[in-house]
Amino acid sequence: MMRTELCEILNIEYPIIQGGMAWVATAELAASVSNAGGLGIIAAGNAPAEVVEREIINTKKLTGKTFGVNVMLLSPFLEEVMEVIYKHRVPVVTTGAGNPGKYISKLKEIGSKIVPVVPSVALAKRMEALGVDAVIVEGTEAGGHIGELTTFALVPQIADEINIPVIAAGGIVDGRGFIAALSLGAQGVQMGTRFLCSTECTVHDNYKQMVLKAKDRDAVVTARSTGHPVRVLKNKFVKDFIRMEKEGIAPEELERLGVGRLRQAVVEGDVENGSVMAGQVAAMIKDIKPCKAIIDEIIHQAKAQVERLKVLS
Repeated sequence: MMRTELCEILNIEYPIIQGGMAWVATAELAASVSNAGGLGIIAAGNAPAEVVEREIINTKKLTGKTFGVNVMLLSPFLEEVMEVIYKHRVPVVTTGAGNPGKYISKLKEIGSKIVPVVPSVALAKRMEALGVDAVIVEGTEAGGHIGELTTFALVPQIADEINIPVIAAGGIVDGRGFIAALSLGAQGVQMGTRFLCSTECTVHDNYKQMVLKAKDRDAVVTARSTGHPVRVLKNKFVKDFIRMEKEGIAPEELERLGVGRLRQAVVEGDVENGSVMAGQVAAMIKDIKPCKAIIDEIIHQAKAQVERLKVLS
């Protein structure tokens, strides 16, 4: 068994969390990861409260195990979404793009565990002081919206400064990355791109196939000029976007250009003109298989890695 303190806190079998990817992390994916022993996450994104509630209800129908909801604190429907979370007593709430402080007291009242994403040591310490249960430390290797520091550099710095569990995210796809994260001081890992290429993930097959075909330099960063950098796979839209950035197009215009592009890729399957968010590990993913097979493989690889290290010692 590969259990850590995080497993006890979140009531899960393995310290493996599925990333809260907007338009991707639906009830089907979340329930499958939870049923496989990890922590499945529904992504609220910018969805209205009724959409999030439907996903929560569907997840409860598909699993009796612990699951979570990822809340984007910049969502225009944030307050309504939080009311839905309170109503359904969601076991775990992960947060991004802001400070969840004003919601912590109420979440604790209903028994939820609070796990924010943090990009720096300072914010991790602030979150610990507010009473969160763990933090997700996401490096720049991740897909979607990213920071500047790498997972390898950021995780140990934060782990050294706080006393609550650290969950490493960004650049983790297999048992080697899992063991590396634990070696850095993490008590668990979060993975997005790997679970995107699972049987149960409902994204358009074109999206999955683009990830499978990705090479080592295909996951690039766009929108640095807007102050909100995003890691995506190269396609026609990305090439045009990068060209316009270099030409000095106003950040506001670039932001407008990106509206709806993720849905275009995830739902419609337009992987040339949509935004195909994926991490740098995309090139390491070679197949699509059930979530249980993914988690079982990671644990098997991790145990093999531990045995290898024993031999080397």
